This record gives sequence, C-alpha cells and structure tokens, in this order.
Amino acid sequence: MKIGKVPTEILEEVIFKNIRHRRSEVLVRPGIGEDCAVVDFGDKVCVMSTDPITGAVKDIGSLSIHISCNDVASNGVEPVGVMMTILAPVGTTKEDLDYVMREANKAAASINVEIIGGHSEITDAVNRMVITTTAVGIQSKVSMVTSEGAKIGDTVIMTKHAGLEGTAIIAGDLEDTLKGKVSQEIIEAAKDFADKISVVKEGILAGKVGVNSMHDVTEGGLLGALWELAEASGVGIEVYEDKIPVREETLEICNALSINPLRLISSGVMVLAVSEDKKKQLMEAFRQQKIEAAEIGRIVEKDRIIFVGNERKVLQAPEVDELYKVI
Repeated sequence: MKIGKVPTEILEEVIFKNIRHRRSEVLVRPGIGEDCAVVDFGDKVCVMSTDPITGAVKDIGSLSIHISCNDVASNGVEPVGVMMTILAPVGTTKEDLDYVMREANKAAASINVEIIGGHSEITDAVNRMVITTTAVGIQSKVSMVTSEGAKIGDTVIMTKHAGLEGTAIIAGDLEDTLKGKVSQEIIEAAKDFADKISVVKEGILAGKVGVNSMHDVTEGGLLGALWELAEASGVGIEVYEDKIPVREETLEICNALSINPLRLISSGVMVLAVSEDKKKQLMEAFRQQKIEAAEIGRIVEKDRIIFVGNERKVLQAPEVDELYKVI
C-alpha cells in the first residue's frame, strides 16, 4: 500500500470487518468519515478521538494536541484532556523532548485542555519522532453532533481556507526547497498558518447553534473531507471550486511543488452541513467570533460532484495526501 491513510475500501474490508464485538454503551463506532467514538454515561456521553502525527517535524508537539482535539470538537464538544504517547528514535536528546513538551503544553493551554497522561520511550522502531494523542470530551447526550447527520438540502460551509496545515508544514519543514521558488515573505506568512490549526472554537459554536454534521479536514484535504462527510451520511454533495477560499501563500507553494491545495492536509479547517433555517445564525456566530467561513456547496440526494468552472467532475474518495508527495 502507498504511504498515508489506509484506503477506504481496505478500511471497510479488513479493519472494520474485524471489529465485531459490541457493547451497548457504545453509541458511535468506527466508520468512514467518523473520527470519534462516543460512549454512553447516562445523561452525558464521553467523546474520544485518537490520531498520530507522522508527516511533520518542526511543530509536532503543538500539532499532536490540536489534531485529536479537533476531532472531538467536530462533535460540538469542548475537549477536556489529552493522553500523549511519544515514540522517539535513538539519538533523541533531553532538549528535543523538552522542546516538544513545551510546544504541546502551549497548544493545550491555548484551548484550555490538560495533558492528563500517556507514555514516552526511545525506540529503534521509528526513524523520527511519532506522537499519538487521544483527546477526551464530555457532552450532553441530546447535543451530540456526528459526521453522519447531513440532510438533503443542507448548506455546506467551511471555515478558514483550504490547505492550511499542509502549507504550514511545508513552509516550516521544506523551507530550503522552497527558496528560489517562492518569496521569503510568502514562506514566513505560510509558517504563521500553524497558529490557526485549532477548530475547537468553531466546533463548540456550531454545536451550540445545532448543525447537522461536522467533520474536520485532515489527510486527503478539503475534497477528501467533503467526500467522507457525504459517505458517512449516505448522501450526495455538490461543491463549487470557485467558492472555496484558498490563500495566496497556499497557491504559490502548491504551484511551486506541483501539488493540489484541495487535496492537501488541512487541520484547522472544519466542514459543516447546516439546515437552511440555522445557516444565518451560524454564519453570524462565526462573524462575531472573527472565524472566517464560506458557503461552498449543498447536500443533495446522491451524486458527489465538484463544479470546476463550467465543468462537472465526480468528487473522488480521498487517496494519498498531497503532503506525502513532497515530504
């Protein structure tokens, strides 16, 4: 198999097929486009998500916190704590670990999350540091939001701009490669995208408004996340490329490396499906909190389409993220 997430068809045929034992307390189980597990605790539910960081080097501490907390926020939940496992290669120094943990703590504090435990070890099983985090949140059962709730007629909204995380990673880790291809001003501005990686604020806001579905954008980029949201909900989707915000920094860096910004890992971006009667309220809530948001499409009965100019193209399932073509 290629580097990156296990393909959708193999997830279904091998991974999900072999998870057969069930408990009645589990309300949300593994599925395409569903990043969180939800466990019943009476009037409350516990929402959990786990993710590794494998495609970045410089910001691995902060990214590891945000990526799993973003998944929990996609259920409209405020994350409370994070468990953190660090596998570090032989040769890692005390200073390396100190830097990672300082960055992780800074990220956790920025979204009011506590690092509540985990594991750390030096091992020859990896050739660079790998961090896996598991985020935990608590929510009222009646307020649950999942990826599978999109309804026909919903408006599709995205926050921020496509390719956000991937642009930051490339600018930080491949600065020498980019020099001479894009300006230093573009590189420095792109590095600052790392400060926008969290979607906790918009997730909590959207949960309060009452959206039908949310999904944060990770590997596979914006188009992959839109396909996953539609797949999880068993619906179609129509998206308009000319309505998708993409920053100039992302366009220049992606053009220089011949990669597609709409298929580039984009933690920091949330896609949401919201009913017509709540759309205005949601957009106003985002505006008041200075969260960029754009209407980019709608939920339809069956076909999954992206309109590129006057051309109608099939929206494909996520494949290898564009980041792995250059990292």
